[in-house]
This record gives sequence, structure tokens and C-alpha cells, in this order.
Amino acid sequence: MGVASRGSEMRGLSAELTSFVGRRREIAEGKRMLAGSRLVTLVGVGGVGKTRLALRVAADVRRAFRDGVCLVELAALERPDLLVQTVIEALEIADLSTRPPIQVLADHLRDRQLLMVLDNCEHLLHDCAVVAETLARAAPDLRILATSRQALGVAGEQTMVVPSLPLPDGDLSRLSGESLEQSDAVRLFAERARAVLPGFAVTDDNREAVAKICRNLDGIPLAIELAAVRLRVVSVRQLLDRLEDRFRLLTAGPRVLLPRQRTLRGLIDWSYTLCTEKEQLLWARLSVFSGSLDLEAAEHVCSGDGIAAEEVVDLVIGLVDKSILIRDEHRSRVRFRLLETIRQYGRDRLRESGMEEKLRRRHRDWYQDLVLRAQHGWFGPDQVDWYARLRTEHDNLRTALDFCLAVQGEAESGLIIAAALRYYWIASDSPYEGRIWFNRLLAADGRATPVRARALCVKARLAVLQSDFTMAATLLDECRELARAFDDPAITGAAQYVAGLAALLQQDLPGAHTLLSEALEYSRMTDDQIGVVNSLIYLASTLSILGHSDQAVETFEECLAICEPRRENWFRSYALWTYGIEVWKQGDTRRAVEMEREAIRLKEPFDDRLGIALCIEVLAWTSCGDGERAATLLGALQEIWRSFGGPLFGYLAEQHDACELAARESLGARGFEAAFRKGMALTPAEALEYAMREDTPEHEPSASPSPLTRREMEIARLVAQGMSNKAIAAALVIAQRTAEGHVEHILGKLGFSSRVQIAAWVSRQEQPGDDQSDVGGMQ
Repeated sequence: MGVASRGSEMRGLSAELTSFVGRRREIAEGKRMLAGSRLVTLVGVGGVGKTRLALRVAADVRRAFRDGVCLVELAALERPDLLVQTVIEALEIADLSTRPPIQVLADHLRDRQLLMVLDNCEHLLHDCAVVAETLARAAPDLRILATSRQALGVAGEQTMVVPSLPLPDGDLSRLSGESLEQSDAVRLFAERARAVLPGFAVTDDNREAVAKICRNLDGIPLAIELAAVRLRVVSVRQLLDRLEDRFRLLTAGPRVLLPRQRTLRGLIDWSYTLCTEKEQLLWARLSVFSGSLDLEAAEHVCSGDGIAAEEVVDLVIGLVDKSILIRDEHRSRVRFRLLETIRQYGRDRLRESGMEEKLRRRHRDWYQDLVLRAQHGWFGPDQVDWYARLRTEHDNLRTALDFCLAVQGEAESGLIIAAALRYYWIASDSPYEGRIWFNRLLAADGRATPVRARALCVKARLAVLQSDFTMAATLLDECRELARAFDDPAITGAAQYVAGLAALLQQDLPGAHTLLSEALEYSRMTDDQIGVVNSLIYLASTLSILGHSDQAVETFEECLAICEPRRENWFRSYALWTYGIEVWKQGDTRRAVEMEREAIRLKEPFDDRLGIALCIEVLAWTSCGDGERAATLLGALQEIWRSFGGPLFGYLAEQHDACELAARESLGARGFEAAFRKGMALTPAEALEYAMREDTPEHEPSASPSPLTRREMEIARLVAQGMSNKAIAAALVIAQRTAEGHVEHILGKLGFSSRVQIAAWVSRQEQPGDDQSDVGGMQ
């Protein structure tokens, strides 16, 4: 919506956990190079501090970029064909078109002034070079700051070799402790030493040993940090003696590695030997994780074969204390990660042990179990937590799916994982990535199985989301054929739902009505409650568009009565969004606005940009009495619709066009353009804030409506008459479970615990002179 971001925004750049030492010359040089070049690559050996330097330069120059800074972390990415998708995710672009991802990215960046940090490019060198060159051509105000162990090799690229930290000069015996700390290497050692040994200082007694340690470590920051941790158990003099012994062996060894690479490898070797045998095992096993992990995952994946599950927590503490594992706070959970250099070392050790495939399989099994639990818990109160957890585990989910493709005979497990992530692909704006995995996995396992049928159906659903209706129809044909072969009504129902949604989006209303009605029957037959609410949402939408208002309202109410007791967000938000349109069409603008805002509040934990945009679209329609507000909201929406590849739900285009026409007539051409441009200039956060303001259309009455919907009020009156849920269901010709859901929802909305309280409330509402609770004139 509007201009992407303000210059102070730093996507993906977290606060530094430890102090940044030195690098004044390199920071100044990096800033100078960025001012004169579109692509700057910081080059250096592992552990020399390329990432920290890039992030510091980015933080220093962020205000020079109108649309901010974005960090794209590539260390955990193993598949080159997901590089562009990873950049899209880092930039928080939501695209539902079938355009090639590189085109989506280029179109998004074309008019933006942004700094992109591509971190750890060395294992994707060619692909990073192609992406950088393509984006540089498409977006004249884009700057790219890359880190890599070698240059990308792109025309116009400037490279800066990141050196080790400066070492003390001259005769060490003549330098005071204070003057030694002018050396960046010594200062880094002293600061990290103080982190494990408060009160540590460089003194006349230890200055020469400290300086020699830094020289032995070639001023490599990671090596210095790993060495300083040893001061927990040894003195500075003992640390120097042990390092000299270690490097005497190194210099006598093979010369394949460059000197600084040998230095870092030697120090990591030493760190490894200082770990206990079980810590060494855990270090190696943790290397199968990508990105980060939590303690629960470590206990399940890494235990066994020499490590008991209950030992893992103490071993993790040991590795954190030795600076092998880094501890991060993530929301309310603690997560751990290995620096890429440390992870690669651990993977080498794991490979040497012959346990690599076994651990990768355990990793896959853990994440398969995780996504199946998430699927089971999706339709309930933990939905938002499950979504947040899956987002955090995205790198590990990719690694698990990679294993299923890399090892023969494992593709079916990959299909199970990918299909169980159905709502995750949608909620995380990742339909393109989901389809990539399905393409590969379905090609790798062509057997006719129920698992394949379900995967085809989910892939078709993602295709429909991207308006790829021809592909969806082909997938559904094979899915239905398999469903018939296995006599599986659940798969048949799911296929009919996807086909019905496709028909609705293509404005085939009779077809949508038939297919969604069939899907609803199948879902009820198999007690698939998610299938029921999905079908109800879009069946109600179809009825509303067809003009069958009473049936539409009843269908919406049934859907909400199922969703609300479960305290889930996703389905309820979409039901409220489209129900709000029907309420608005019936003339109850105030209530429609309340429903759209409630839908937005439910969507916010998912950062559901498509869903929020759809709600803001309806809020624009409800503002037709205020032309400036309507035009501003339409302007704010223009960019997001463009980023999605065009208006998604074409069957709503008529209302959009009518709203724009009314606003133009109200404001005049010049007034409309001014308000529209005002909306375009809003950031996404500002547009959302503007849409959520409690502005009430002037023609609306000021009386507060009942908190209950029309159907709930009707049921509340029947409760007040003493009717049971069974009797209410019979009187209203609805299912008893639907009546029960309504009563539970009424109790929750009113804050009551008994039916007697409902009866008393209804009596007060209907006293003469009071609002008769017709819920905004809907009776």
C-alpha cells in the first residue's frame, strides 16, 4: 500500500547482541563505495566479520534510503531456485499472480530507493550474480551490499576485501596495557573476555600474552571471540601456551588452506577438542538444522546413540557457554543457532561419523510430526501460535522437504509435509513456493495413492489462489479420479470445494453454488469441520452475490457459530470480511464497518496482507458518503493490488468501480486525484491506521447497536422463552450443534455464564423506550 516504507525501516536487521569493535576505516570505505556504486561486495575468509561490518554500514546509511534497508540471509538456503522467493519474503512482498518471481521482484523495486543486504552469497554465487544484475538494471535507485568469500563477478561491482582486525605494532614489551587496547584486535579480546570474566583488564602483567594471542589468531574476530571464552577455565598465559602448541601442529600440517583459513580451522578444531565427547556429538548433530532450532527439537532429533534426551539441555548449556551455540530470544521462546562456519565444521564431523543421513532423517521425521500437529491444531485457539512457530521454522521445513527429494523413496513423506502445510502456504503468502515443492515431489513419486490425491488437491488450491485456473482444473481431474479409485469422500469433498472456489472467482455463480453445496455435503458426511467452514464461507458469498440475502445470512451465521467457540482467527476473519459485504448491501453500514475492522484485528497476527487489503477495500466502499476518505483508501490500496498482480477477486470489481465513481462525483476530478495521491503516499502501517479510525459516516445514527448479530438476537429471545438447544434447532430448522454454538457465542459476547442471565438481558433490552435490538435495522 503506497510507498513501501520510511527510510528508518530495517527489515530483518536485529539489534546487535554484542558490542561492535573497531572497523572505522572499513565502515567509512564501505559507505564511500555505496555512494558511488550500485553493487558493493564485502569479500573475506569465514569468521573475518563480513556480516557484522555489512550490517553496521547498512545501519549507518539507512536514512539515505527512502524505502529503508532489507537484510536477506542466505546461509541456510540450499536450493538456488528458491533464491528469488527468499528475497521476496525478506521484502514482505505478497504476490498471487503467475508472473515469474524475478519479474515480481523487479516490478516491486522499480521505483524504490532501497538498500538490500545479501548475506552469505558464496554457495549461490552464480544465482546471486544473476539476481543482482537483473535487479540493478530494473531498479535504478536500488543499492546492493553483498557479503561473500569471493566476488560475484557482476559488471559494475566494487569489491572490498575485509581484513583482519589491526594488530599491535612494534615491541610488545614497551607497550602499556592502555596503548595495547588501541589495537582493535586487543580491544575485541578484552571486551569478550570481560563478558565471561567481569573485571578483566589488559595489564602490565598480561599485556604481552594478550598481544601474542591476538597475533597468533591473525586478528580474525571469530577466532578471537572463541579464544576469549576459554578464560572461564584458564589464565591468559595458559591460553597462550595452549594456542602455541595448537598452531605448531597446524603449521606442520598440509598447506591446502591459506594461512588465515588454517588459523580459524585450527581454533575451531581446538574448540572441538575442549568439548566433552557428548558435546562434540551434539555439535555435529545440530548441524542438520537450518537457521535456528529450539530445545524441544534438539532433544528429539539429537538424542539416542550416546546422548540421552534428558542430557541434551545440559549439553546445550555447555555449547552456549563455549560460544559454539548462540542463544536468541524469539517471541516467548528461546532458540539457538550455529554460526555458518561452526555449522559447516559440525557437518563435516557428522559426515565423517557416517551418521549424516540418519540424523537428516530424524530431522525430517521431527518436522513431519510438527507440521501434522500444526495441521491438527490449526482449527482452534492455538492457531496463531502454530502459524508463528511454522514461520520461525521455515528454513528447517525447506531442509526437511529437501531430504525427501534427495533420498530415493522419501518423496511421499515430502508430499505429506507439503500438503499438511496447506494453510501455511496461503497464510505466509507463499503459494509459489508451495507449488515448486509440489511440482518436484509429485514428479518424484508418480504412484497412485491417497497421499498423491490430497497433494494434487492442495496444489490446485494454490493454483486457484494465483488465478491459474487451467492448471487447477487439470490437477483436480486427476485428484477426483484417484478419489473415486480409493472411494474417499473426504478427498472428493476437498476437490469440489477448490473447484467451487475457482468457479466463484471466475464469476460462474451457478457452478460455484452447485460445487460448494456438494463440498459442504461431503464435508459434513466425513465430519471435516475445516471443510465445512471453508465451504460455508464461499457458499454464503455466492448466495449473497446471487441476491439470496436471507440464505446468505443464515449460512454466514452457521459458519461463525462453528468458528467462534473454537477461538480461531483465520476462517472467522474471512467469514466476517465477506459477511460484512452482505451487511453493507442491506444498508447497515455501521455494523459492516465493525465487522471489517474485527476481521482486520483477527488477521493482524498473521500479517495477512491480502486479507487486510480486502477488508480495507470494503471499508472504502462503506465510506462512499465521505468521498475524500473513500478516495484515500482506494489510493492506499492501489500499490498492494499492483503487487498482488491485479485485483484478485474479480467478482467484486463492480463495487470497487462504483465506489471510485461516487468518490469522483463527490470530490470532482482534481479533489479525487489529490485524495487518491494522499492514500498512495501512506505506508502500509499508516494506511491500516487510517482505515481503523473510528470515523462514522455522517448519515449513520449514533445509537450503539446490540453486540449480538440478528441471528444471535433471535436465538437469545428463544433462550429467554425457556427453549432448549434442541427446541431452538427445531424451531429455526438448523442443526442442534449450530444452535449450541450460537448459545455459547452469546454467552461469551455478553460475558455471561448461564441461560438465566441471557433471559434477564433480553428482558432489559426489550423494555419500552429502549433500543429494540434490531441490530442496526436488519429486521
